[in-house]
Amino acid sequence: MSPLLKLSNVSKSFGPVRALSDISFELNPSEVVALVGDNGAGKSTLVKIISGALSPDEGHFWFEGAEVQIRKPEDARRLGIETVYQDLALFDNSNVAENIFAGREVVKRVLGIPFLRSSEMHARAEELLKTLKIHIQSTHYTVKGMSGGQRQSVAIARAVAFGRKVVILDEPTAALGVPEQQKVLSLVQDLKARGFSIIMISHNLHHIFEISDRIHVLRQGRTAGVRVTKDTGPDDVVKLITGGDLVRH
Repeated sequence: MSPLLKLSNVSKSFGPVRALSDISFELNPSEVVALVGDNGAGKSTLVKIISGALSPDEGHFWFEGAEVQIRKPEDARRLGIETVYQDLALFDNSNVAENIFAGREVVKRVLGIPFLRSSEMHARAEELLKTLKIHIQSTHYTVKGMSGGQRQSVAIARAVAFGRKVVILDEPTAALGVPEQQKVLSLVQDLKARGFSIIMISHNLHHIFEISDRIHVLRQGRTAGVRVTKDTGPDDVVKLITGGDLVRH
């Protein structure tokens, strides 16, 4: 199987600090790859490079077999890569449909004047949520009063709403109760079944082993190891996180 997304020899420094050194990374179609490591291991830097928020100092990118450049978020989105950061970047005082269509509002023009087509946005948002099996009573509800799990689900729905192929999730279950964690994990599994490829940053090894296909471990800005989830165990992953040999398997 050819990778959907491939990075080769990616490095990034911030002044004298080497954040990433010679990182190679692959994501296959319809695959969940967990990106793990201690704080400061380089996870966020790598995700920001893939999403175009940061430019690497060195390295090459391929998407669907073609070499590409990702230098800004628009480059990533044009390829079909969307990121849901831990803060979710939702508009608290806007409703569900407005959040899903933020920046891509459906409008019609009358005498050159744009008018928001709210009814169409709500209808399309309802259909999207139904397709993704996300239960929210009304797309007219503002997200401010929603639970953490519902807010996370709205952010993920927005990420996949416009033909995306890769979704990057930064700690999607952090600060959620157990029932809502399971709802989010079920949503990730459903996205995989629908053909999306997922990169998931997480510190929760139980969740990682529940839904990932492969685990990519970073330590001190380098790849400590890559494991097929079903062929490894938590002890092996913890060893890589805390001080395993810096060898890619």
